[in-house]
Amino acid sequence: MCVLAVASTAAPQEQSPPNAEPAVLVGAGDIADCRSLDGALATAKLLDAIPGTVFTTGDNAYPNGTAQQFAECYGPTWGRHLARTRPSVGNHDYHTTNAADYFAYFGAAAGEPGKGYYSYDLGAWHVIVLNSNCDKVGCEPGSPQERWLREDLASRKTACSLAYWHHPRFTSGVHGDAVAMTALWQALYEGGVELAIGGHDHDYERFAPQTAAGLLDRARGVRQFVAGTGGKKLRRFKATRPNSEVRSNASPGVLKLVLRPRSYDWAFVPIAGGTPVDSGTDTCH
Repeated sequence: MCVLAVASTAAPQEQSPPNAEPAVLVGAGDIADCRSLDGALATAKLLDAIPGTVFTTGDNAYPNGTAQQFAECYGPTWGRHLARTRPSVGNHDYHTTNAADYFAYFGAAAGEPGKGYYSYDLGAWHVIVLNSNCDKVGCEPGSPQERWLREDLASRKTACSLAYWHHPRFTSGVHGDAVAMTALWQALYEGGVELAIGGHDHDYERFAPQTAAGLLDRARGVRQFVAGTGGKKLRRFKATRPNSEVRSNASPGVLKLVLRPRSYDWAFVPIAGGTPVDSGTDTCH
């Protein structure tokens, strides 16, 4: 079913070249279920036809994120794009001790083993990957991850930035809001970040720009997408959260972002036979 005034702490930004080439970031989470690979095979075919950097929003190999499941289930599907993938870690990836097999499979692309948070530049944008398994790494104010995030935001040199991780701060899906991510969202908000992407709930959802408390803020808020549509069986929605603008659990698919020096385009790309449910464009803060 488809249904369509805090002061910034960000460092001064360098001006992105107005003629810089757009960069493509494409992906989803909740991907390769070893009990049925049909969904992951179908979304991997989408990636075959879309150039750019691939992201994942966690729960990459079900049910337990073991080395065997990565090799036999993620590998033949999304794994054929491993060389251009920048992943994030989900709770199912932690079904192995310390997500060791996740870190071993993705190697240096997953950042420092044991942390699961890192950043990189893509075109004219800065991209931040967070670890929302807060019981494993800490997400509260003053935690190592929160301090790292604020330092990373203060030192970045791009005008536009985004972040992605597994458990969405806001969601109308069955799992509910990840309140533990509030402090990290506050850091993103104060740092002027444009976009956040999560997974965990097996659906697609887009929110209007919000504060960490979930208040609408179209001037400075962070726009969040939920893209838990990478291949795992889709789920129903619960009560619609405030500021939810688009929701769909009709088809697996991927979220495609075209990142320009001062703006971005988004589109949910469904698998073959699916119906597009969302697309749009906006400017950076």
